[in-house]
Amino acid sequence: MARNTRKRRKPRNKSFGKAAKTSLFLLVLAAIGAGYAWHEGRSWRPDETLWPEQGAFVGASQGVVDFSTIAGLGAKFVYLEASDGAGGKDAGFAQNFARARVAGLEVGAAHRFDPCAVADGQSANFVTMVPRDAGLLPPAIILDRSAQDCPSRVSAAAVQSELTTLVNQIESHTGKPAILAPDEEFEETYATSRRFERQLWLSRSWFEPEYATRPWLMWTANRWYQTEAARAPLRWVVVQP
Repeated sequence: MARNTRKRRKPRNKSFGKAAKTSLFLLVLAAIGAGYAWHEGRSWRPDETLWPEQGAFVGASQGVVDFSTIAGLGAKFVYLEASDGAGGKDAGFAQNFARARVAGLEVGAAHRFDPCAVADGQSANFVTMVPRDAGLLPPAIILDRSAQDCPSRVSAAAVQSELTTLVNQIESHTGKPAILAPDEEFEETYATSRRFERQLWLSRSWFEPEYATRPWLMWTANRWYQTEAARAPLRWVVVQP
């Protein structure tokens, strides 16, 4: 009698199949949890009883903003991005400035530093946008770009030198000490908190920032704060109590 030469199939590893299904289930749960945390995180801001001085940072990317709604949310101030480097401007700055004041908010102007451009052009850009007004909050200089993307090489020493000149020029125009706002990469590259004796404005969503070498004054606590005041998320800011 001929033998049955067909090979027997190996039994499936049921334990492996169960483990794979369990892993997939856990991944799905983690994704759902992350999505929920992200959704909830967009509406989070620090407790007003612990952080009574709260406000927003508004730039051109926010589009039309309802400053009365921002004030209604508990904001006491707003910083408006006025100028960017030597040529960038927020065309809506003057209108935002007027509307914010009508809403009862204190107003400050911010300049975004371009490490590829010399200070003179940048300060001139700021001056054309921001009036001399004793009622303005101290000017802020946003430091969130490094020289690695410049068309030609710019040394760290050159960046620090131009920033020093820009700080002095902006302070001369406004009559108030500037607030420096380095992100974590800029601080690591150029050591802003060690080299400049100015108040600091740091940024880290949902967690207090710790990347500077000394205490900070202001904190962007949520870079994606979703509110009915604007279609695009706002950057929600608090002041050290």
